[in-house]
Amino acid sequence: MRVYLLIMLLFSGVSFAQNTITGSVTDGNKQSIPGANVVVVGENSGASTDFDGSFKLTTNAKLPLSIKVSAVGFETKTISVTTANQKVNVILKDEETKLDEIVVAASRTPERILESPVTIERMGVQEIKKTASPSFYDGLENMKEVQMNTSSMSFKSINTRGFATVANTRFMQLVDGMDNSSPLLNFVLGNMIGVSEIDVQSVELLPGASSALYGANAFNGILFMTSKSPFTNQGVSTYFKYGATSQEAAGTNSFYDFGIRFAHAFNKYFAAKANFTYMQATDWYATNYNDKTRAGIDRTDPNYDGINVYGDEASTNIRGVGQKLETMGLIPVGASNLLPNSNVSRTGYNEIDLTDNKAANKKIDFSLHGRPFGDERLEIIWQSKFGTGNAVYQGANRYYLNDFFMQQHKLEFRGKNFFVRGYMTGEDGGHSYDMVFTGINVNRKWKDDNTWFGQYAGAYIQGTLAGMNPQQANALARSTADTGRFLPGTAEFKNAFNQVINDPDVLSGSRLVDNSKMYHSDANYNFRDIIKFAEIQVGGSFRSYELNSHGRIYTDATSLINYNEYGAYAQLMKKFLDDRMKFTGSLRYDKSKNFDGNYSPRLSLVYSAGEKRNHNFRGSFQTGFRNPTTQDQYIGFNIGNAVLLGSAPDNLTRFNETFSLSAEGQLYAGSPTKIMNGNDAYGNSYLASSVTAFSAMAGSNPVAAAALLKKSRANYVKPEEVKAFEVGYRSIFEGTSIDINGYYNIYNNFIGNLNVVSTFYGTAQDSPNLPVPGNPVTDAGAQSIRALQNGEYRAYQLYTNSDVEIHSLGFGVGLSRKIISDFELGLNYNYAQFDFDQAKDPSFEAGFNTPKHRVKVSLGNDKLFKNFGFNVSGRWNSEYEWESNFADGTIKSATVIDAQINYGIPKLKSVVKLGAANIGGKEYYQVIGAGLIGQQYFASWTINP
Repeated sequence: MRVYLLIMLLFSGVSFAQNTITGSVTDGNKQSIPGANVVVVGENSGASTDFDGSFKLTTNAKLPLSIKVSAVGFETKTISVTTANQKVNVILKDEETKLDEIVVAASRTPERILESPVTIERMGVQEIKKTASPSFYDGLENMKEVQMNTSSMSFKSINTRGFATVANTRFMQLVDGMDNSSPLLNFVLGNMIGVSEIDVQSVELLPGASSALYGANAFNGILFMTSKSPFTNQGVSTYFKYGATSQEAAGTNSFYDFGIRFAHAFNKYFAAKANFTYMQATDWYATNYNDKTRAGIDRTDPNYDGINVYGDEASTNIRGVGQKLETMGLIPVGASNLLPNSNVSRTGYNEIDLTDNKAANKKIDFSLHGRPFGDERLEIIWQSKFGTGNAVYQGANRYYLNDFFMQQHKLEFRGKNFFVRGYMTGEDGGHSYDMVFTGINVNRKWKDDNTWFGQYAGAYIQGTLAGMNPQQANALARSTADTGRFLPGTAEFKNAFNQVINDPDVLSGSRLVDNSKMYHSDANYNFRDIIKFAEIQVGGSFRSYELNSHGRIYTDATSLINYNEYGAYAQLMKKFLDDRMKFTGSLRYDKSKNFDGNYSPRLSLVYSAGEKRNHNFRGSFQTGFRNPTTQDQYIGFNIGNAVLLGSAPDNLTRFNETFSLSAEGQLYAGSPTKIMNGNDAYGNSYLASSVTAFSAMAGSNPVAAAALLKKSRANYVKPEEVKAFEVGYRSIFEGTSIDINGYYNIYNNFIGNLNVVSTFYGTAQDSPNLPVPGNPVTDAGAQSIRALQNGEYRAYQLYTNSDVEIHSLGFGVGLSRKIISDFELGLNYNYAQFDFDQAKDPSFEAGFNTPKHRVKVSLGNDKLFKNFGFNVSGRWNSEYEWESNFADGTIKSATVIDAQINYGIPKLKSVVKLGAANIGGKEYYQVIGAGLIGQQYFASWTINP
């Protein structure tokens, strides 16, 4: 009994002398304002209005007291409450506050967005309600400077200021202070373990370098998503969306999206909440059947390698096959001369036959919030998040994340001027698999590569002897070699497919195995209540990785890979000149396991001009750096036609492969086999581009071909650096919100990939000597040429830095104002370009992947008439080049229009919305290799939003 009473006291607290205040909040047209904040002045008791604008607030404060009522887009009003159980009806006047909202991310302290020292974008509850996109996360694309890279319907990657693929390791996403990045992949998986749209309180976006405050990963932008507190946003909320997707390749298919939120403050000491969301849809079919590297090539080409066709990566020189058959006595001597001296690839399988094309996401999270003193002086939070789903991720290959699972757990102590938090992120690859290796190894289930290519060569020779031309002979050869091929949909194909995707051995399977973890802690303290002459903050962080891919992706087959990094920072903020001038200076030091420490300073000035201080000019300079990711350092991933290999010192020898050598190769190597490792890749290799050029010319002019070979001089990867300059202007002028910014970035030691070829024998040299026919080959350079001619080499994709300085610049203009009553018009334009002298580093791809011109416009009115609103948004981008490890190409310009209408039902505390994305527009790409994006149509019902 005593224990029970103690527990009741701990979780119930003192409950006497409470006053209950009820009321409603409306605008000047007597329409309800949902989501308005109601706070007792001088206390931390608070509540939010529900859908019909009503609120109920319980407080222990003594009467009389005052409450402050605020809402985005309206004035703030303070009301006096003098009697117990008083009902308060508040009318708020409209106020243009888009640039007067409070943000935290830019300086780690609350400040008006007008006074932010850097460019920042914000989305709040009202903007989420207005969005015409199928989800709030999709709606982020309508923010200034945001370009989405859509790999899958359930996997969208945010790109700000360029240099981003689907795997955007230069961008950081925090949800309630937790980094959402995958421990293994080092980048954010969209909103897979993010936040439910009915639990979002605010979203803040910093599109530029933020390393000075947030560390090395916040190199080209950072997104902050903050969820609602159960102390101020209570009750049960839910939504249900049903709609259809339309795509020429996939047809019309249904999709579902459901979410529910429970939140309750038991008293001022304890509150809790829980969220559940579920989304299911048919993914955009990826059906790009162009050849990866050669324009205008289709399946009739013998060496076809389709973008969304897998298994055709298995390719070899068919004359070389004939020569081996001669050596084995299987064809007459000299018959190999009837074969073309060119490569032939196996027949592949389309991506749509190697996946169920399902996009899905399930998220569950809960949190417990305790306030030992009954207010915000100290809040203790335990939060757990779980996310699982299906999506397609595109890196060097295309990967189907099937039942991929992530979890996060956080313990945080926070108060008015400080926070201390620690969290872990864990993941499980589930039943994920590599679709390229699925195609390769399904092919090998019905016929091994040697047999297939041998049959191809034999049939080609027979066809040629029968008088066929090359095209006819190739067709006969492929038909003969494909005899017995497992066709999609057959029992034999399904059986082979299931065996392959459940086998993690890259030689026979394609399953991706991952049980990696990340542990992170950080703290911050603001001395503003202790030091008065300026606002000073200090903080720091520590992160530890535990990589565990069981040898499938990283070189961790025999033991886990442990890697850590830490950092500390300080910031000073001071106002001068009658508080019109604000100076902010910060400095951060970061150190990681394999690299020297780096300092990241940031300096900024903001000047508020005009009588009302509403003309705000800003300028900032900062240096940032990005440590190589765990992939850059520790990957050892066989992707079939190459090996992705990181350059950490202890990684180079941990990855090795053993290859059998030909009789000639054994003569030069002095051994029947050759063990290849990272030292060969980084220290004895040719640039892959020079090998391609050599192969193209070797048949007609071998001397000139040899002169084209260039030795690779790849250095081990090291931190990437940026110097970022930014200026801007923000104002509210005669009812128009204006935001103008410009930036200029200088990148050094830019991290990227380099494709090389390392021979099994010989030494890579610039323009090596040709071997002399009939004479022993003793020259090491000539021996390497013989290795290339014999096909005895390994291709690698290395992680390294470019020696060439890269520059990027851009500017943006954002305008918004109310026109004709409550109609609100928004318009923004962004320009972006980069400068890289390709001639100085011809094998390096910068991967800017950003349109030079982007225009976005929106028009809406959430008070068109009683309880009825609408919003239309449109965006256009110019044509741009896409570069990635998987495929390069041109992404055409696109115009996309989204629209929604919504109707509120106050009696049911509900909003009904009808919407559509890409209305009447053409299907468009955002990623070469992913599916074309079609149209989405949906209806949603949200209760107690």
